[in-house]
Amino acid sequence: MLLAIDVGNTNTVFALYEADEAVADWRIATDTRRTADEYFVWLNHLMTLNSVGAKAIKDVIIATVAPQTLFNLKTLARKYFRSDPLVIGEEECDVGMEVRLTRPSEVGADRIVNARAARSKYGPNLIIVDFGTATTFDVVDAGGAYAGGVIAPGVNLSLAALEQAAAKLPRVAVDRPERVIGNDTVSAMQSGVYYGYIGLIEGVCRRIIAEHGKDMKVIATGGLSPLFAAGTDSIDDVDDSLTMRGLVEIHALNRGNGRREP
Repeated sequence: MLLAIDVGNTNTVFALYEADEAVADWRIATDTRRTADEYFVWLNHLMTLNSVGAKAIKDVIIATVAPQTLFNLKTLARKYFRSDPLVIGEEECDVGMEVRLTRPSEVGADRIVNARAARSKYGPNLIIVDFGTATTFDVVDAGGAYAGGVIAPGVNLSLAALEQAAAKLPRVAVDRPERVIGNDTVSAMQSGVYYGYIGLIEGVCRRIIAEHGKDMKVIATGGLSPLFAAGTDSIDDVDDSLTMRGLVEIHALNRGNGRREP
């Protein structure tokens, strides 16, 4: 059984796979201070509820955008699962696609993993919009390589900054208001965030496609992707399983069970 770990800036996801089939997944707040022992106590309890013992895990793969978590996650894999983990971004890990950046080591592991999974399912000429702590736009070019992208503040990050900077503005939920013109503070804030990000999505995607010079498919992922996809024709598909599917594919490639794509 494979344990796939995706560490984001806000949350960390642990998922179990058996022969590429999802068995279970759990989410915990990302905390760089959490030790390997703390991870195991939490994870082992949840695995037990799913009738999975620690000995069932034979392999571990990790993608993290928080480097401070890596030591303890590696310790977790080695100490409790007797596995030398595969880590996205480390030299011995082949992601199966070319990364055409000036400094490839600077790109977030999750962005490469998403691009790999999206290309496998949808082909080249892609834009992947990920609604995470940051809102990112990642490009897979005509040759199937990762060609860079765009990073903007995330939706919740923007809302938090607005609340903190303006004393009279309340905390509001991210939602799609019925009208663009708000008739009170909450609806005005919701409109600004929702339709502001719709404008961001449409504008950035339009400029990327123009610069790329070819038609491109736009795939959205992340927790807020269905909400924003419903408000624009610029998004062609919503795929919330990209990151984990990419980790499974990369694991298979490196363990000799997968096919390297051009």
